[in-house]
Amino acid sequence: MKRPFVRRALAGMAITLLVLAGCARTGSDAGAATASAPITPALIPAPATLQAGEGSFVINADTRVSATGAAATRVAGQFAAYLTSAGGPALAITDADAKNVIRFVLETGDAAAASPEAYTLDITPDGVTVKARDERGLFYGAVTLWQLATQGDKGGVTLPALHIEDAPRFAWRGFMLDPARHFQTVDEVKKIIDAMALHKLNTLHWHLTDDQGWRIEIKQYPKLTEIGGCRIPAGDGGKDPKTGEPRPYCGFYTQDQIRDVVKYAAERHITVVPEINVPGHATAAIAAYPELGSIDTPLVPSSEWGVFPNLVNVEEPTITFLENVLGEVVQLFPGTYVHIGGDEAVKDQWEASAREQARMRQVGAKTEMDLQGYLVERLEKYLAGHGKRLIGWDEILEAKLPPEATVMSWRGIEGGLKAARQGHDVVMSPSNKTYLDYLQTASPNEPPGRPALITLQDVYAFEPVPPELEESQRHHILGLQANLWTEHTRTFARLQHNAFPRLAAVAETGWTPAAKKDFADFTRRLPTQLKRYDAIGLGYAKTPFEAMIATEDDRKAGTVKVTLSNPLGYPVHYTTDGSEPTSTSKAFASPLDLKLPVTVRAAAFAEGRAWRPPPRSS
Repeated sequence: MKRPFVRRALAGMAITLLVLAGCARTGSDAGAATASAPITPALIPAPATLQAGEGSFVINADTRVSATGAAATRVAGQFAAYLTSAGGPALAITDADAKNVIRFVLETGDAAAASPEAYTLDITPDGVTVKARDERGLFYGAVTLWQLATQGDKGGVTLPALHIEDAPRFAWRGFMLDPARHFQTVDEVKKIIDAMALHKLNTLHWHLTDDQGWRIEIKQYPKLTEIGGCRIPAGDGGKDPKTGEPRPYCGFYTQDQIRDVVKYAAERHITVVPEINVPGHATAAIAAYPELGSIDTPLVPSSEWGVFPNLVNVEEPTITFLENVLGEVVQLFPGTYVHIGGDEAVKDQWEASAREQARMRQVGAKTEMDLQGYLVERLEKYLAGHGKRLIGWDEILEAKLPPEATVMSWRGIEGGLKAARQGHDVVMSPSNKTYLDYLQTASPNEPPGRPALITLQDVYAFEPVPPELEESQRHHILGLQANLWTEHTRTFARLQHNAFPRLAAVAETGWTPAAKKDFADFTRRLPTQLKRYDAIGLGYAKTPFEAMIATEDDRKAGTVKVTLSNPLGYPVHYTTDGSEPTSTSKAFASPLDLKLPVTVRAAAFAEGRAWRPPPRSS
């Protein structure tokens, strides 16, 4: 009898399946460049244009960094700090100009002539020059130079002579962080901001409120965090293991902490977009202030995940409350956009509420969705009066939408198409392509996540501008965003696992010209990117780099058919004599028919070296 087997040992079978897998190599065995061996640039995201030159330039402890003016000096300092943090040499900053230096030059002239994020980078045997018309562009040039400088040995690196002219494809290159379900500390948020900056991502969407927690201090309404900021987790997680007493899960950011995070992000040219979710996903807020709700039943912040029917009402005192909340929010976040949610607002409570039905008649709303549209319109006017633009999930399209409102399309791309054709700006963020809480491989080493696969290939293949969208409306596609909901992401280690390296694929789509995207080339460059992650202490998923083993045994014949693979297509080498596979071991090409008992050891390889085994998921 034949029985299929995938990825785990068979009980009672005389076969041992051992897999080497996981993370990038570090140190002297990583195949890094030396001072005498220039390397092919492994940049992520890939630049718009790159032309190779003649010769090379060596960065070592004697190299100096030159900058004139406050902005250029800031960027020069950031480059030097990033280089040191990755184990590179400590470089001194000077305002003198000479040969064998790295120059950061903020050009004068018409800044409108190019994207403020554009830059040029020139490497010659005499030195390095990064130029831009805006500090943002100069910073991104510094990031590219940092990537080039972190491909070699820690003591020094030889950069190939080249000329880069670069600018992003999209203005919005975003990542959404969700502390409402599982909280991230300020230091953890800053670590994500640093990682975003080194991928040239420029927008952090901060999902600060939901049914499970209210995470932003509002001075006028302290119970939002006192009550709404704590929940009792379901099951054993909500009990003290010694006393059995309820053990609350709490957390919020003070306004001083938010200012600190926003400033930290701005220094890295990242705009933080806050989200205050209404009318749904509002259980925590209603628990704190029951008068906001549409029913009289007392609520508590939810300990479960999913869609809940608890909506804020749309009466004048509630709108005043929300405006007061937004009044504090806009003082904390200097960026253009404020996100008001608007998603998954089940209307059952409004339909059953005599007060809300009367309110519908009062404001001229024919349906409950029109009532939500009325709320969105009121909030849009308030935000516009404070110099802000409203953005919401694509459900806000289901009612009349103010012309200046921006739509974040998450239920596929259809909402984005509809919004762009109506003249609204759009951020594409479809759940089937850019949600990073979905599992990324079929490996048993994956931590818990939504039970479907969104692989690195899936993320990389996403195209934010639908081909069916008319050319005249394509300018409304501001860009794309990846979202990481944290229902299943309890720890920061899991968060990093879920985000990286898939966020690198998002970054390349957001920056690199569509015609230059190439997944095979991306995977060629990826091992060097993972080496950078190791150098700066950034966690990432090891599962895409495993060698996967699937077997089908024939007990009667005493044989087994073994299939080896790697999720990203890296070559897999194997042995059947119990020895550790090397790059000279047999390369898997077709299923192996083996006699039992047998030991199969396999590893995926990149740059001629095996990936290390991953630790079991936390």
